[in-house]
Amino acid sequence: MPDVSGKLQGLNVFVVEDEALVALNLEDMLDELGCTVIGPAMRLGRAKEMLDGAFTADVAILDVNIAGEPVFPIAEQLAVRGIPIVFATGYGQAGLPTSWHSNPVLQKPYTMDEVSGSLAKALGGG
Repeated sequence: MPDVSGKLQGLNVFVVEDEALVALNLEDMLDELGCTVIGPAMRLGRAKEMLDGAFTADVAILDVNIAGEPVFPIAEQLAVRGIPIVFATGYGQAGLPTSWHSNPVLQKPYTMDEVSGSLAKALGGG
C-alpha cells in the first residue's frame, strides 16, 4: 500500500462514534496521521448540533449504528455539503444501504493503515 499519510496532514476529520474506546483509538490514529479530529460526536443529536453550528470538515468517519440509531440522516447532511464519508461498521459493506455502497467502508476492528487508506479513497486518492 502506498504511503498516503503525508496527504492526510492537516485534514479536519468529523468523527461520529458512540463507543468511547473505539473513538479514543480512532482519535489516536488520526492524530498520528496528522489529522485534526472534529468531535467525536457520540450521539446523533450532538452530531446534528455540530452540523448546525460553525462546522468545517474535509471528510467524515461515521459509525453506521449510533446508540441503536442509523447514522444515515447525518450522512445525508454531509453529502449535501459535499463532504466525503467513510463508514465504520462491523458488518462491512453489507451493513450499508445500497445507495451508500460507493463510499469507503472501515471494517471494525480496523488498523491505522485501513483508516489512512479509506480516507485517501474517500478523498479520491485511492
